[in-house]
Amino acid sequence: MSFLNEFKEFALKGNVMDMAVGVIIGAAFGKIVTSLVNNIIMPPIGKIVGNIDFNNLFINLSDTPVSTLAEATKLKIPVIAYGAFLTQVIDFIIIAFVIFLLVSAINKLKKEEVPEEDRLCPYCKSVIAKDATRCPHCTSELK
Repeated sequence: MSFLNEFKEFALKGNVMDMAVGVIIGAAFGKIVTSLVNNIIMPPIGKIVGNIDFNNLFINLSDTPVSTLAEATKLKIPVIAYGAFLTQVIDFIIIAFVIFLLVSAINKLKKEEVPEEDRLCPYCKSVIAKDATRCPHCTSELK
């Protein structure tokens, strides 16, 4: 019974639940970005570069001629689907950029501004009064 109790305690901790929510939201966000790339970004790019459907770009590795990737897939013909790969790379770049923006924004919010009349503890980096002789956070003696 202790194994089940340990598992229950682990599974219901705040960090695990937060991570689970993050994974679910991340998966949903990934679907949104994939739709954005496939349905909004890639069609105009394909139009600009000469009416190219990136999802249909492939290299046929067999001697059987096929005109579309769907036809090759149906006939189980080996292909290098580099158009789908390019689309996934753009997906990744957009997701990485959005995550970068979110992390940057969160880090800016987390930065603790030190008022001019205060200073940082040299040991724990908490904000303390300028005239303090001991840090109220880590109790270190200050010079």
